[in-house]
Amino acid sequence: VQLQAFGGGFVQPRGSARLSCGASISIFSFDVMGWYRQAPGKQRELVAHITSGGSTNYADSVKGRFTISRDNAKNTVYLQMDSLKPEDTAVYYCNANNRYVFWGQGTEVTVSS
Repeated sequence: VQLQAFGGGFVQPRGSARLSCGASISIFSFDVMGWYRQAPGKQRELVAHITSGGSTNYADSVKGRFTISRDNAKNTVYLQMDSLKPEDTAVYYCNANNRYVFWGQGTEVTVSS
């Protein structure tokens, strides 16, 4: 199983970005897919996840600003990030779980003026 993340880059504060995570197999194979992030000097933390049934969960720090969604036909999960803040700067990782845990490569998001 491969997960490929795209969409990171340099964004100004209050700007937006969208991350994509494409899976090499049907995402119905996973019970939960999500996004984690790791800022310099900090532990990796959950940003958001979405279940196979479409239920979502968000870290308090991103509620109301980030939206996770899935396109089953494209085997892709998205993270729409709005009203970005400098503290959102991190490497973002895609994650998928069934009986196993799979990680994609990180994509870096830098929020700075």
